[in-house]
Amino acid sequence: MNPKRYLPCILATCCVPWNDNGSFAEESFRREIRNLLANLTRDIYVFGTAGEGYAITEKLFDQIIHVFREETDQPDVRALVGVISLSLRTMIGRIERAREIGIRHFQISLPSWGALSDGELKQFFKEICGRFPDCAFLHYNLMRTKRLVTPDEYAVLANEHPNLVAAKNSTDSMDRIQGLMTKAPQLQHFFTETGYGYASQIGECGLLISIASVHFVEAKRYFEAGKRGDSAALLRGQQELLEMIGDIVALGRNEAHMDGAYDKVFCKIHDPEFPLRLLSPYAGLSDETFQNIVTMIQNKYPRWNSAK
Repeated sequence: MNPKRYLPCILATCCVPWNDNGSFAEESFRREIRNLLANLTRDIYVFGTAGEGYAITEKLFDQIIHVFREETDQPDVRALVGVISLSLRTMIGRIERAREIGIRHFQISLPSWGALSDGELKQFFKEICGRFPDCAFLHYNLMRTKRLVTPDEYAVLANEHPNLVAAKNSTDSMDRIQGLMTKAPQLQHFFTETGYGYASQIGECGLLISIASVHFVEAKRYFEAGKRGDSAALLRGQQELLEMIGDIVALGRNEAHMDGAYDKVFCKIHDPEFPLRLLSPYAGLSDETFQNIVTMIQNKYPRWNSAK
């Protein structure tokens, strides 16, 4: 029997598009969700860092999750709503409102005003996982929260909270990957492209897709190479993707530094009308830089050119 609490899959973010005046571009958002579900994966989430979950108001949160729920209310779709806030009370309120409209899967991050102590860490998971036993939670582990949950801490938390089902870690440290997968094996661990290349050779894991989303078919091939343990295909894909993200960041580093600025480039590759802007004051990439990125991929990484 598979001891994992969540299925191995490609987990994809839904970036939130904004109009010129900063309002929610609903139709672009609906197209993005439909495209992901039809062509990439049935496991998607909204309001991670790429989805600007750190920047939204309560009104925007409610407006967007209603649209997200409408588009993902299908039997075989697992749709997660991210909850990022400095306030635990705000997080609980958002979960309560999302739960009222039928959402049962959530992505949570630690409050980041100050790094939580060990006792505060345990209290945080008790307040959320313990309060909503009928919901499933994925923990997004990132240094923006000023501390990382360790493999040993995940082992304890997973034993205490059966509805803690998964974790996202953007790491390529082989020691850390090994620790996560062996010390908390009941959690489904998701890694970005570089980490997935290592982790999938250790055991079952998920792909937290980012740069590979420039080409859905090749992304799925990379994921499947990990599932079948094809080390040669994994190494080739890992090397290409690592070099490509370096080239993309080099082209955009003078304009933007937020994750979402680059993820919106990937969205626009599939939908030319998708807007690149981020919520103010953060800067997105320009249309000129977008075109430079597309041209670079076409010339240097033709296998990942979805326009061919």
